[in-house]
Amino acid sequence: MEGNGIRVVIADDEPITRMDIKEMLESVGYEVISEAADGFDAVEACKKYHPELVIMDIKMPLLDGIAAARIINEEMLADTVIVLTAYSEKNFVEQAKAVGADGYLVKPIEERALIPSIELAMARSAEMKRLRIDMKKVTERLENRVLIEKAKGRIMAENNMTEQEAYDYIRKLSLEKALSMRRVAEIIMVRSEEKQI
Repeated sequence: MEGNGIRVVIADDEPITRMDIKEMLESVGYEVISEAADGFDAVEACKKYHPELVIMDIKMPLLDGIAAARIINEEMLADTVIVLTAYSEKNFVEQAKAVGADGYLVKPIEERALIPSIELAMARSAEMKRLRIDMKKVTERLENRVLIEKAKGRIMAENNMTEQEAYDYIRKLSLEKALSMRRVAEIIMVRSEEKQI
């Protein structure tokens, strides 16, 4: 699979390493949009460009790759982060996993290993992103249902309505006012709490 114009930020304090990686990536269709010599500049480049991929050395001045990867992932500044290192010690691997790095490459990097590693990391990252989005939707639906149930309970208690009548009341308001049922439920709860004060 070619790079298909996937935008990349490369961060490494060694210019030769950056140049080698850039050449490997561009030869198969990736677009290197920014290079950085330290973690601080890598984070700033990600804030500016929101790349699909960041390839970043662990050992860099000002802000190391682990700290930069944490910021990039927490602030969702890039889709996939792969860390590079000359070291393969377990503690570096654990640190990379802890900050949400999607891949881990040991220098020197060979082109035949680089591209498959990138493709696997990006596929895994995309799957995780889909799962997070699905989880967020499920959580929101559950929160909406809980809030609507509470509002329904208040309406039933205050107006001596059945459960179905209370639900129909919320639904009718939602349609009339062009608001979500969740928003109507929030307003009902606020109004109900104000009555109790």
